[in-house]
Amino acid sequence: MEMTLLRSRTIAPLPSTPRPASAQRRRCRLPSRTVFPPQPPPPGRGDRVCSRAMRQRQEWVGDWVRSNDTLVRALPILVGGASLLAVLLNRAVSGIAAVSDASSSQSRADILTLALSVTDILAGLVWLSIRPKTISPVVPRGVDCKRVDADVSSSALRELLWTWDSLAAATCCKSLVVVYGGNCKLQIGIAAASPEDGNAVNVDAQKFMQGSLYKSAMESKKQSYLANLALYPGRIELPFLPANTQALILQPIGDKGIAVIGGDTIRGFTNLDQAWIAMIADKLDATLSKS
Repeated sequence: MEMTLLRSRTIAPLPSTPRPASAQRRRCRLPSRTVFPPQPPPPGRGDRVCSRAMRQRQEWVGDWVRSNDTLVRALPILVGGASLLAVLLNRAVSGIAAVSDASSSQSRADILTLALSVTDILAGLVWLSIRPKTISPVVPRGVDCKRVDADVSSSALRELLWTWDSLAAATCCKSLVVVYGGNCKLQIGIAAASPEDGNAVNVDAQKFMQGSLYKSAMESKKQSYLANLALYPGRIELPFLPANTQALILQPIGDKGIAVIGGDTIRGFTNLDQAWIAMIADKLDATLSKS
């Protein structure tokens, strides 16, 4: 009987209660935020002051070394000599036998000190004997020259003069000769003086084009940089340049010409200067080919 009553009993569902609005808001997904890694704090005033002080100290040390070059080079000799003298005085005062004993730790230390002292003295002697040669500009021996071919148009002349002004202002260029189409279009700057009348030596374009310098530059179609012109025997092919020209650049201008650029300093043309001169040559080729 009890089992029948339990089966017939139905369980009524619980009434659904509406959720408050606050609970619904809590279930809403929060918007995501982009998290950035922590950034280091900007350098403070103390850091800037410290870096500035370190830089000034390094500059001061460099200036002191340059102004006392001889003393700095002789410093290893002074240190080595003082160490050698200290070892000898120590053995004389302490009463140690003059003959070294391999079983004595003091003797072994003295021998090591003597070796280091002699090494310092030899290093100082090498520093004093080897000094870097200072390279300074020279004054070209010659006369001022400005010669322009009569066939050069006004636009090409402006381009050539701009090239000269730019090279003279930005590089060590003191002489410029432009040979194009078998003729000397421009000779400007310092030129060699003629022994006959003292005027500037004319550029013989045909004779210059038969030389090895011109042929090698035009065959390679690349810039030729003679950093120390005095070491090259081919300098005799350039009688129109001052005798003491230090550096030379032969820059082909297309397939028809070349620019001869003389400088007053050994290795005075930098890599940037050489690249810039090559770009100017392309510009000159485009201008002279139209004139």
